[in-house]
Amino acid sequence: MRIARFSLDGNVAFGVVEGDQTDPRDTEGLTVTPIDGHPFGPFQTVGTPIPLGAVRLLAPTLPSKVVAVGRNYAEHAAELGNEVPQAPLTFLKPSTSVIGPGGEVVYPRFSADVHHEAELAVVIGRMCREVPRARVQDVILGYTCANDLTARDVQRAEAQWTRAKGFDTSCPLGPWVVTDLDPADLAITCTVGGELRQAGRTGQMVHSVADLVVHISEAMTLLPGDVILTGTPAGVGPVTVGDEVAVTIEGIGTLTNRVVKRG
Repeated sequence: MRIARFSLDGNVAFGVVEGDQTDPRDTEGLTVTPIDGHPFGPFQTVGTPIPLGAVRLLAPTLPSKVVAVGRNYAEHAAELGNEVPQAPLTFLKPSTSVIGPGGEVVYPRFSADVHHEAELAVVIGRMCREVPRARVQDVILGYTCANDLTARDVQRAEAQWTRAKGFDTSCPLGPWVVTDLDPADLAITCTVGGELRQAGRTGQMVHSVADLVVHISEAMTLLPGDVILTGTPAGVGPVTVGDEVAVTIEGIGTLTNRVVKRG
């Protein structure tokens, strides 16, 4: 099932997306049927299907926090001259970093070297803490695409990553959440202006989705809608104003955002 969050005539709702297309830039044949309430519990669809082209897709979740994982692909760690950490290397991105499909990435004034990082995102479906490995799937709503945009020059210059990875619009998510998906070995790519930059598979992750949920929930309570970013494969590189960045993950779809200059 694909669950989207959308706006229509000023009203925001969740809905179930149906149709064969996986890139919301091509809406032919795609519809969204509103659901009663939110998807973090039992729900039912209401009303009639709406053509997807008639709505504006939003970030599929509004997380209280985004917990991200660094250096979770060995080749990516190596390309930046880093070793793979023994335990997951985690950091937080604020809720204000989140934008949706088609949203504009605003290039921060304090950086001259912003990089794309295509990632699989895990969306939490229920409040949980200290999740045992056997229960991990019970607390996951589904999966979506993410771009962990990073001010690389700031990351190098500062002793921690808060500004480098937490600036406004640095966490595009979307286009929807897929609930019935095995994340073990999915193709993940990133293109910039149509040029392939990243191509990997989630099976290359050092720490699996289950590893990350167990590790992170040992330290903090995860709330419905919270997001875990699982790391990026090799091939990260710079984006510039005017670039269109597209993250595609097998079984989910394509998340596209354009980089703009701050006004």
